[in-house]
Amino acid sequence: MAIKSTIFKANLQIADIDNSYYADHALTLARHPSETDERMMIRLVALALQAHKLQSVCGGDGTLAFGAGLSDPNEPDVWLRDFTGQTRLWIEVGQPEDKPMLKACGKADEVVLYCFNHAAEVWWKGIENKLSRPTNLQVFRIPTTASQSLIPLAQRSMQLQATVQEGVLTLGDTDRTVDIEPLRWK
Repeated sequence: MAIKSTIFKANLQIADIDNSYYADHALTLARHPSETDERMMIRLVALALQAHKLQSVCGGDGTLAFGAGLSDPNEPDVWLRDFTGQTRLWIEVGQPEDKPMLKACGKADEVVLYCFNHAAEVWWKGIENKLSRPTNLQVFRIPTTASQSLIPLAQRSMQLQATVQEGVLTLGDTDRTVDIEPLRWK
């Protein structure tokens, strides 16, 4: 019998000062049995950093949600679709292979990748040339110390506040906060 995903609920209050986006999001995250808390929290960080596009790209008339992620390699970790069903934003986390990323660039208006673990630099050196062509692809590096600091925030029921100011995301609950400054690689 297959092991089922673990369900996490998050109430995320976003104050994106850089993009004048302020909203509350009630989210459900299904953590695949092979997914770590760190990776799951990076998915949440990616959503918080890109949530402003719900307003700026879709005029508020779209859906920002978690995809199947590890359960389905043909779906993103997070996506933004407009009211017509067009995928406007495709977000991946981790260190995927080049072919799925190139395929994603053909399916969505914009693709954003967030790398986060200690081997990210080695992975990027090996794949950078293969991903240099698509103009709709952005690649960011989340520092390892910041990504690992997110692990204690992972709870089955989360009340989180996210503030984006001057390119830095501050994510926290009532007990602790983590500052994340993504480094843009592409």
